[in-house]
Amino acid sequence: MRYLRKWLLSVGVVGLLAAGLLGGTAGTSAAAGSLPCDIYAAAGTPCVAAHSTTRALFSAYDGPLYQVTRASDNTTTDIGLLATGGYANAAAQDTFCANTTCRITKIYDQTSRHNDLNPGPAGTSGMGADRGADAAELSVTAGGHKVYGIWISPGVGYRSNGAASGTATNGQAEGAYMVASGTHVGSACCFDYGNAESTPADTGNGHMDAVSIATTCYFSPCTGNGPWVEADMENGMFQGDNGSNTANAGNNTPFVTAVLKNNGQTTYAIKGGNSQSGNLSTWWNGALPTRGGYTPMHQEGGIILGTGGDNSNWNMGTFFEGVMVAGYPTDAAENAVQANIVSVGYTGETNIPNGPQGTITGPGGQCVDVAADDTGVDGAAVQLWNCQTYAEDQHWTHNSDNSLSTIGRCLDIDGNGTANGTKVELWDCNGVGGQKWVQQSDGSLLNPQSGRCLDSPSGATANGTLLQIYDCNGSAAQKFTLNPPVS
Repeated sequence: MRYLRKWLLSVGVVGLLAAGLLGGTAGTSAAAGSLPCDIYAAAGTPCVAAHSTTRALFSAYDGPLYQVTRASDNTTTDIGLLATGGYANAAAQDTFCANTTCRITKIYDQTSRHNDLNPGPAGTSGMGADRGADAAELSVTAGGHKVYGIWISPGVGYRSNGAASGTATNGQAEGAYMVASGTHVGSACCFDYGNAESTPADTGNGHMDAVSIATTCYFSPCTGNGPWVEADMENGMFQGDNGSNTANAGNNTPFVTAVLKNNGQTTYAIKGGNSQSGNLSTWWNGALPTRGGYTPMHQEGGIILGTGGDNSNWNMGTFFEGVMVAGYPTDAAENAVQANIVSVGYTGETNIPNGPQGTITGPGGQCVDVAADDTGVDGAAVQLWNCQTYAEDQHWTHNSDNSLSTIGRCLDIDGNGTANGTKVELWDCNGVGGQKWVQQSDGSLLNPQSGRCLDSPSGATANGTLLQIYDCNGSAAQKFTLNPPVS
């Protein structure tokens, strides 16, 4: 009877998928037929968390996908769907965020468990609290509609509030997938989605079970340069087997389906595929690592996105959708989910931001940049650097109070000083006079409190030149161009 039931479930999944593919086209505002969480439920492994900024993951879902917060007045709005079971209403975001910037400050769980994700708190990694992603950093097309992904830069990340509802704990079986970019990737820790500690602390081997896509070769040797679909089970990014797995060839397509499942006791599997076409490849399907602590697993049931379990948030990536399920999914269910993902018709570049990018260009055509690789904290130096479209700490907003902000902080004069040669820095936006900058007709940026202008010492243009304030003199060292957006 057990084998008969498994066969019937597999047939049921195929039937549901066929109904979905025949029920409409990807160009309609409502996604057709059965969606990933419908497929998993039919196979006996229901979704316990479902997150996406691009589309519904249940055919009956008609709630919000995510929340954005506007920089100009700190107000929020929810971004929902064009139709029940359909695609995100990107136009609503564009209208709400017009002439300013927005950050994604909540990602709603589409299940009834309300496992919503918010920017995570500081953890034992030594990094500060996470900030929300720039909501307009990257748009792509899904189902023929403009939608936004979640562009993860260092310092961006999301987490559930403690242990989530229904997620696996203490060796229970679970599965997860995400659709992410295979071109906007890095090797730092950690671009993860899935099960993590209930608090942002590394509590030992086997306390995580999250799927990752990165160029991290944690256990050598590795095949090629990645990125690879990996399993972050804490204190190790496993490509299969006991860590190293040269059969894991990786996937660098613009959209990657990354799949992980773990029965919590003896076995795990890693799969990956092109989210735009084709089937999943199985990179590993076998025993859990024997390194100690992984057999059985010790999951704590928290959910993370874009970070590691201890809030290690140095990596980058782009997330479009993902789910976590209770139980060990069948291959048939995963294959049906992959077919549904392919039917969405994701298109677009995923390695270069294409949203509004306000920049400040200075001497030598260099960009005003934070000397912290997108992770600027209070006191981080502000400098000139080669302009890079993907560098979020070069994206500045000129706010209505004449402050200039990036990655959640403002361009500030050290100590609110007024003397010649005082360096500028990044600091929490607090409205002081040292954070006011007014563009002058000669191209300079005047700080009214000090009566001095933003300046590159001696007109230097080299990467790493630290900026300061100095007597306004109209020289090339003080020519800074503010590019839109302007609040």
